[in-house]
Amino acid sequence: MKKAILAKKIGMTQVFNEDGAVTPVTVLEAGPCSVVQIKTPEKDGYSAVQVGFLPRKDKTVEKDQGGKRKVAHPHGTPKPLVGHFKKAGVESKKYLREFKLENSSEYQLAQEIKADIFEVGDKIDATAISKGKGFQGTIKRLGQHRGPMKHGSKFHRHQGSNGACSSPSRVFKGKGMPGQMGCVRRTIQNLEIISVDADKNLLLVKGSVPGPRKGLVTIKETVKTKR
Repeated sequence: MKKAILAKKIGMTQVFNEDGAVTPVTVLEAGPCSVVQIKTPEKDGYSAVQVGFLPRKDKTVEKDQGGKRKVAHPHGTPKPLVGHFKKAGVESKKYLREFKLENSSEYQLAQEIKADIFEVGDKIDATAISKGKGFQGTIKRLGQHRGPMKHGSKFHRHQGSNGACSSPSRVFKGKGMPGQMGCVRRTIQNLEIISVDADKNLLLVKGSVPGPRKGLVTIKETVKTKR
């Protein structure tokens, strides 16, 4: 992988080609991302580039991006992560992610990564947290069929039999049940870039991308190609 960037989902729209055919696209605000740290095999045991996306105030920076939120000291004492950004010479960022790039040694601290690293026709993989649907039944969550809608039926949208009575006298693991739907990490592969606006850092990607509006989307060069 040689190209990757963080983006914010703007929404969906449609574009027309020269023949007048319509193509649904997702608009992504890709970057600019700042290089916060460059990891090397000699110091860290592997090669990677750590990038930050979207500015934020120092007093709201979390101590650990993956841990509990802890605001800065009321008297303005800088926190460890604030010092991490200052060491790299960049302003504090809302999101931090690492990319294991083949050419990570070519990057420099505080370098900006913009949408123009991608070109029209490139294939990408988009990863994001899907929309949360809350607690849902098996019809919406798993696509199961409903029961008869007549007055004598007691199972209109209720789940049917879960297992045999006498043998094995239990419900197997993995049985589809009502429960939490959505709010999980999803990756859509082999999406095509339709347009690149380098001035506004916008990417138009063919099809849909997981996640809500203003959600964080990780864009990487695709790892699989369709034959």
